[in-house]
Parts: sequence; C-alpha cells; structure tokens
Amino acid sequence: MARSDRLVRVTFSKRISRRSQLRSARGQWATLQRGCPLPRVSAVCQNHWMQIREAIPEDAPSACIVLQRSIAELCGADHRSDPSILARWLGNKTHENFCAWVEQTDNSVLVAVENNDILAVGSVTDAGTIGLNYVSPDARFWGVSRALLRALETRAAERGNNQCSLTSTETARRFYVSNGYVENGPPLGGFGTSSGYPMTKALTTFARAEAKGLDGPEGPS
Repeated sequence: MARSDRLVRVTFSKRISRRSQLRSARGQWATLQRGCPLPRVSAVCQNHWMQIREAIPEDAPSACIVLQRSIAELCGADHRSDPSILARWLGNKTHENFCAWVEQTDNSVLVAVENNDILAVGSVTDAGTIGLNYVSPDARFWGVSRALLRALETRAAERGNNQCSLTSTETARRFYVSNGYVENGPPLGGFGTSSGYPMTKALTTFARAEAKGLDGPEGPS
C-alpha cells in the first residue's frame, strides 16, 4: 500500500490493562481515544483523539523538543546525567537533521499528535530498522509509545519486511521485551552509554494484515 497514514483506535480507561489496550487497536489509521488535556496525566481519559501521521518538515521545532526532553528527562538510566553523553546524544537532534530524516526516501518518520501538539516521534527505514521511538515526558505511560511502535511495525510490513530491528536504551529495554522483541547481541554502547541493546521482532500476522488493509486477529499470532 502507498505511504498513506493509518489510524488505529484505542480506548483508554484506568481499568483497561496495557495488553487489552493493545489488542483493542483496530482500523486503518492510528488514533488513541482519551479524554484529558496534555498536562493532566492523572485524569480519567475519555472521548479525545490522538492521531499518528507522517511527519512534515514544519514539525521540526516541536519534534526536536520532544526528542530532547525524552532523552534528557526519561533516559537517566542511560546517560546518568553525564554532560558529555547528553551532548553526544542530543547533538544530532536538530531541525536540519529532522528535516533530512523526513525527506529521506527510504525512511518513514511518524509523529503522534493531539490538538496540534506532538506527543511522540518515531522512525523506521524501508529495511525495517526502527531508529526513533521517543515520547514526551508529558505523555508517558499513556500508551502512546506502544501505539507508535505498532504504527512503525505496520509501516515496516508495508515495505515487505517480516521482522523489525532496533537498538534499545536501558530505559526502554523492558518495554520492547514486553512487546515481543528479543535481544540478539551484546550492548553497543551508543553515544558513550553502556547500553544500546540490539533487538529484533518477527512481525505478527496482524501487522502484516494491517499493511494489506485487512482486519487482523485479536492478538499476536
């Protein structure tokens, strides 16, 4: 299918487990139904929409803020507040580089957006390598990263891949394992960290069916 956006509807409730949130994701585009303004993370969430769409160059200022805040505020287990590591890690998160990633023909950059606010940024190459999956600290634990990951996997399946690969931070290591990724090598130590875990995941029947515009099964195959 062409590089069209997809929409996956997910209903959020305090009583719904993360697994059931994932299994309730359906449709051709990626949206999350919630019901609270961005800063009110602890509020009960209903009847609000988040869209996952293709990034555009005009997203660069807001997207770079999300990338920089996510790394600085959420990835402390990796950078350990070391200024030299942070400088290296944040050094390529510039407007110019973001625009280059967006315009790269063999790369898809997706953003999760609510009310024109960017909540998360992700990317995947046509070869199935996920390069970015960063969520704003303001939207952490809302299921945004999980929904964005699913959209990236669906895009990889659209490009004919049977698996996705990525390099995980220490911070996100458990998250990826819980989403079916398996470590397949020693840490690579990117940006001067001691983490950087190479991981792969075989794409499910559901992801491949979504890539073809079909309904998939309720859970992973």
